[in-house]
Amino acid sequence: MAKSSLYTKAHASSGLKTKLPPLECFPSQYANGYEVTIEIPEFTSVCPRTALPDFGVVTIRYSPRKWCVELKALKYYINGYRNIGIFQENAVNRILNDFVAAVKPASAVVHGEFNARGGLKTIVEARYPRRR
Repeated sequence: MAKSSLYTKAHASSGLKTKLPPLECFPSQYANGYEVTIEIPEFTSVCPRTALPDFGVVTIRYSPRKWCVELKALKYYINGYRNIGIFQENAVNRILNDFVAAVKPASAVVHGEFNARGGLKTIVEARYPRRR
C-alpha cells in the first residue's frame, strides 16, 4: 500500500490532544429505553495538511444511562473544533470518545457527513460500544 510522503505523523495525530471546552451533563430522569438524537448542521474544522476549512453535519445519537449531555456545553465543545487542524475521521472518533467519557451512555453513534471538496464527499461513523 502506498503512503503519501506529504502527510506526516504530526498531520495524522493533529487535533487529538487539543484542549476543548468540557462536555457537561445533567441527570437523566428516566431509566433507559429512550434515545436522543442531536444534529449539528454547522460543524467546521480545518484540514491539518492544507489548512482548508472542512464543513459538515455531525449527528450524535445516544441512549442515556444516568446522564444527558447539556446542549449549551455541547455547542461550546463543538465550536472548539473551528480552529483545530484535524482530519474528518479523527474528528468523528474524538467526538465519540469525549462524549462517551463525559456522558457514559449505554450506546452512542457519531455520524459525520462532510461537504464535498474537490469532488469527494466523506461520511464517517463511529460507534460505542466499539466493535472488535
